[in-house]
This record gives sequence, C-alpha cells and structure tokens, in this order.
Amino acid sequence: MTNSLELEVPLKVARHQIERVGLAYFNARRKIAPGGVERSESDEKLEGVGEEVEISYLKSLDPKEWKDQDHYSVLGLGKLRFEASDDDIRRAYRRMVLQHHPDKRKAKGEVVINDEDYFTCITKAYEILGTSKPRRSFDSVDPEFDDSLPSQTEIDNDYFAVFNKMFKLNGRWSERPQVPDFGEVDAKREEVERFYNFWYDFKSWREFSYLDEEDKEKGQDRDERRWIEKENKAARIKRKKEEMSRIRDLVNLAYNNDKRIQRFKQEEKDRKAAAKRAKMDAVQAQKAEQEKAVREAALAKERADKAEQKRIEQIRIEREQQKKVLKKERKTLRDKVKDCKYYAKNDKDQLKHMEGTEKICETFNLAELQALNKAMESKGRESFVAALQTAEQKIAAELEEINQTQAKKLATATAAAPKTAGVKEVKKGELWSNENVQLLIKAVNLFPAGTAQRWDVIATFINQHSGSGGAQVLARDVLNKAKALQNSDHSKSSLKTQANDAAFASFEKSKKEVQVSNDITIGEEAPSQESKENVKQNGGAHPNQVNNQKPKQNGIPTPAAAAGAAAPAAGAGAAPPAAPMTNGTGGAGGASKTWTKEEQALLEQAIKSYPTTTPDRWDCIAACIPNRSKKDCLRRVKELVELVNSKKEAQAAVK
Repeated sequence: MTNSLELEVPLKVARHQIERVGLAYFNARRKIAPGGVERSESDEKLEGVGEEVEISYLKSLDPKEWKDQDHYSVLGLGKLRFEASDDDIRRAYRRMVLQHHPDKRKAKGEVVINDEDYFTCITKAYEILGTSKPRRSFDSVDPEFDDSLPSQTEIDNDYFAVFNKMFKLNGRWSERPQVPDFGEVDAKREEVERFYNFWYDFKSWREFSYLDEEDKEKGQDRDERRWIEKENKAARIKRKKEEMSRIRDLVNLAYNNDKRIQRFKQEEKDRKAAAKRAKMDAVQAQKAEQEKAVREAALAKERADKAEQKRIEQIRIEREQQKKVLKKERKTLRDKVKDCKYYAKNDKDQLKHMEGTEKICETFNLAELQALNKAMESKGRESFVAALQTAEQKIAAELEEINQTQAKKLATATAAAPKTAGVKEVKKGELWSNENVQLLIKAVNLFPAGTAQRWDVIATFINQHSGSGGAQVLARDVLNKAKALQNSDHSKSSLKTQANDAAFASFEKSKKEVQVSNDITIGEEAPSQESKENVKQNGGAHPNQVNNQKPKQNGIPTPAAAAGAAAPAAGAGAAPPAAPMTNGTGGAGGASKTWTKEEQALLEQAIKSYPTTTPDRWDCIAACIPNRSKKDCLRRVKELVELVNSKKEAQAAVK
C-alpha cells in the first residue's frame, strides 16, 4: 500500500532557461521553415529541382484550356523540357504540391475556388508528363520547338553552326538512337556520306495525336467514336507527311549548300577526268602502236612484194632466155635435119623423119637438144635415129601413164557406186515402157489437178490398161515420172536411151533396105555426082527427112520427141537418125552430123557477134563454123527453139 500511495503523489516540474548551442542545435534549426514550420527530409530533397514558378503565371492559367498550356513551364521544368527524367518530373510535381496545394493555401487564409483553381493545371500537367505515351504526344508538339528552316542569309553567314544546331534539334525525333554529327569543314568523305545517308533515310517517331480536335472517348455511341477516330487518323497522316517533307527540305538545303559535297564532287570529277585522260592516252598509245605495226607490216609486205616481183621477173627473164635458147636449138636441129634432107632414103622415110623432128622438138628439153645437136655434128643420121626412137618411147610412156590414171579413176568410181544400181535401173526401164508412158500422158489429161487422190487414180488407171503383166505402178512412181517428163533435161531419164536405141535400129534397118534397093537398080555403081552434091548441100541429110518434127500429146512430149530434143541439147553423142528416102531412085540418105560442144559454142558466139541487122547474117555465121553450111545452122537453131517450146508446153500441161 505504501508503494501505491507513493506513486499517486504528483511530481513537481521546474522550468529552467538554457542556452541553445552546439551542433545539434544548428541541425534542428535548419529543419524549421522561415515561417516557423518544421521541414522534413523530403523537402530538402526537392531543393534544386526545376525553377521557381511565378504565382502570377499560375493564376493566369485556365483549367479549361489545359491543352494550350506549356506543361513543362507549369511544373517549373521549362529549361529541361524533354531532357527531364521521370524522377525530375515527379520531384517537381511534389514541390509544386507542397507549395500550391489548396489545403495549405486555405490554411494561410487564401480563398480557393476548387473548379477554377490553377492547381488543376498542375495536376493535369503531371498526368500528361508523368505517363510515357501522353508525354511523347506532348513532346511531338512542343511549343518551344522551332519547325522553321534557316534562311539563306543565315546559311551564308555561318553554315556549319546553323546546321549543326538544326540537325541536333531535329535528331531528337529519330527512332534510331545514334544520330551522326553534322561535322565540320574538314570532315572525311565517309563521315559526310554516312551523315546524309542517315538523314535521307530518316525514321521519325514524332506523332500528332495531341492535336486531335475530338476525343473519341467522348462519343456517344460506337459509330460516332469510329468516325472521330477516322478523322483524327487522317489529320495525323497529313501532319506526318508534312513533317517528313520538312525534314527532307532541311536535308536538301544542307546538301545543296555543303561546301564539302561540292569539293567531293569536284574531286570525283577530276578523278574521272584523270582516268578518262589516262584511258584516252592508253588508247592513243595503243592506236599509235597499231598504226606503227600496220606501217611496218605494210613496209615489210611492200618489200616482200618487191622481192617477189623481182624474183618472178628474174624467173621470167630466165624462162625467156631458156625459151630463146630452146627455140634456137630447135631451129638449129630443124635446119641441120633439113640440110641433110631428113636423113631419108626415100619419100616414106622423109615424111616419117619430118614428123619425128617435131616430136623431138616437143619432147626433148634444152640439155637434150644441145647434146643432140652436138652429137649430130659427128655422127649425123645415127644420132638422129636414136633421138627419134627416144622421143617415141617418151610419147608411149606418157600415153601409158594417162591410160593407167584413167583406169584407176574408173575402178574407183565403179567400186564407190552401189551394187544394186544396175538392177534398179533395169527395173525402172521395164516399169516405164513406151506403152506405160503413153498411158501416163493420157491419164494426166483425163484426171487434171484438183482430182481427189489424183496420183493414186492415175496409177490405178495405168495398171488397169497396161497390156504387160509386169510390176504394178505406184503413185510415187507416177509422180516421179511426171516430174521427169516435165523437166527439160531429158538426159536425166531413160527415155533418151530408149529413143536413141529405137532410132538407131530403125536407121540400120532403113540403111540395109536402101542398100538392097541400090544393089537391085544400079548394081555396084557408085552414087551419082548429083546425089552427092545434093547430100552435101543439105548438110548430109535428105530433103525428105522429117526428123525435125516433134510430136506432142496434150502438152507433154512423147518419148520420141523427148529423145529428139535431148540429143541437140546434149551437144554431143548420137543425133536422131534421118528417115529413109522414099523415092527409091537416089542413094541412101545419110544421117546429119552430130553437133559437138565446140561447134555449139562457135554457133552461139557467132549469133551474138552478128545481130539480125547484119546483111547475109547466116552466111557469116556459117563461115565461122568449119564443116557447117548455112542450112545446118538454121536447122540447129530451129531444133533448139522447138526444144525450148516443148519444155514450156510440158511444164504448163503438168501444172
């Protein structure tokens, strides 16, 4: 109990005045605000963040016009702006709350109207800047950012300072973190090219949603919200294009006025010009070398040509000299032999030795002739006879060599020819007899062009009407035969051989009949002189001869006509024989002489040489062709004309 009673006795408190000194006192003193309010540790941390905002500026703010306000300036971050960190914004907002909160202002006796108070603007500024997406939207339309381009005067005054500042300011919009510096006048070409490549391919994150006129969240229904979003999106795209155009104009303005680019272009131009000059110099040098080589080659060729001409001329002179000496030796030989009367014992030997002298001159060379002339001075006839035998031996050896060469060529051609060629030719000749050819000509006219399966029909017609029981004619054989008949060169077909054989047999037969008739009438007497003259005047053919007529059937020559036309065209070989005489009083009518290739060439040349206006033209033409009369020439021309006409008619008939 005593203890409890003792505790209930109140203690007396005494007041004493003490002097406040020491470190603890000064620390406690710093924590007290000037107005007598104690300051916390968080208040000390807010010191030095941003700048003081004038109360007059804050009171001038209208909470309803928050979109047009500078939120950085409201929080006192007008200098840091987009460089301010999230912590700086948070601390600045806390400082503004401690200073301008309505409750604190009311405690000081200030009248505060909540709906119109400027503290609402401070809260709105923190809502926008304190969140990343709204802050980016506000930074994109920062009222302190200058979108204008520098003037030409500013560029001329200080080009590098102006554009260093401009590109540094606009570099804040880059999506890529590392933005290259604009550089100075002494920058390397690689750095300048990298800078312009970066800005010409610039990717900006700047967007303009902060400037949307309508807020889609305020739409009454879904359709209205969609319409608001569509309008806002179109406005953003338009502003984005304008922004990219502004960036491109800025880069172009810098590029066009960049002295470094001009210097680089001039260096590149000089380098290309130097390379071009070097290339041209190389081309000129190469061209000069080529021209020099061409000149040297031309000079060498000229020297070689001169040497060759000189050599040829020397050879020609030597040959001329040899010819002269050879001619002299031949003349000496001829004179010696002639003086010795050709060493002949009779006329027969003299004729033989005259021919032998020419053989010796033609076969002996210069050395042999000189040796012979020298030997004949002492031995005479003996040397000449020996030389004559030697010349004949040489001629015989040459003939033997020629015969052997021809035999070898013939053997080679025979071996190269197909073994079945002869059999095939025989079968072809048997297939196309005169009867079958006549049937072919008739069938061609009966079944003209346009007939269905024409050649098969013609082949069937020939097989049905052919009297011989030989091989059947095919459509292919008919077509080939028709083409052969149409061709003017009848030497390619077997008709010529058949016609010539038939004509020769007829000629032999008629010749025998005429000979028998002559034996009966005049016995062993020779033909009269008048008959010989008539035959000679007619060019060896009887006046009644009808060989020149070429019968035709329907535009296609008959086998006899084809043979008659082929013989003159060939220019050589047997001509169609003349028909036998029918008067029975004269001698046998001889066949006209075949025109050789040489005579044909002379006839053509004479026709060209003597035009139609020449008087006695055919007499002049006949005079140019030995052993041919005027009638022979006229007959030959007529045959050729008929041959050409028959060819044209045959071609027209087949077509």
